[in-house]
Amino acid sequence: MSEAHLFAIGVLLAWLAGIRVYLTVFGVGLAGAFGWLELPQALQATASPWVLGVSGILAVTEFFADKIPGVDSAWDLLQTLARVPAGAFLAAAALSPDGELGTGMLATGAGVALTSHLLKSGTRALLNTSPEPLSNWTASAGEDAVVVGALALAFIHPWLALGLVASVALLVVAGFWWLWRRLFRRAPRPRPG
Repeated sequence: MSEAHLFAIGVLLAWLAGIRVYLTVFGVGLAGAFGWLELPQALQATASPWVLGVSGILAVTEFFADKIPGVDSAWDLLQTLARVPAGAFLAAAALSPDGELGTGMLATGAGVALTSHLLKSGTRALLNTSPEPLSNWTASAGEDAVVVGALALAFIHPWLALGLVASVALLVVAGFWWLWRRLFRRAPRPRPG
């Protein structure tokens, strides 16, 4: 793979880690363990049975915790401590043929993971104000599907996967901006006269 492809994969993994860190680590490790993907040296630790087991258990825990309004926001707050460093590691490790993690890619990965994490947790906090749980479950299932789909596509067509994830993120931002403006629109001012 070219360095540009590895860069796209690194940025994509950091973005996905900001949404579902344990599922992302589990997916990368599973791909490496089954030989679907030749992992760079720094990412080979994700294929370890211990890392696969722990990340798998935590992915299942996160799957259920993320479906409960209120619990998901507390979980997101706690996971800030895991998602950002994991995103930084995944991004830098994707571009590390010798196991040395570059500072620039660590910073890029941390920034990308933090951005996707804030987008996810902010939209979920807004959804939690809704009195019905259906919107929360739908958002959570959508996040699960995006992470699994993007991981599956990332190793075959990394630029396409990165473009799709960026497009989905922009649509979510635009949708919530529209909703915000619609719900909190100022009443028209009376004209003097």
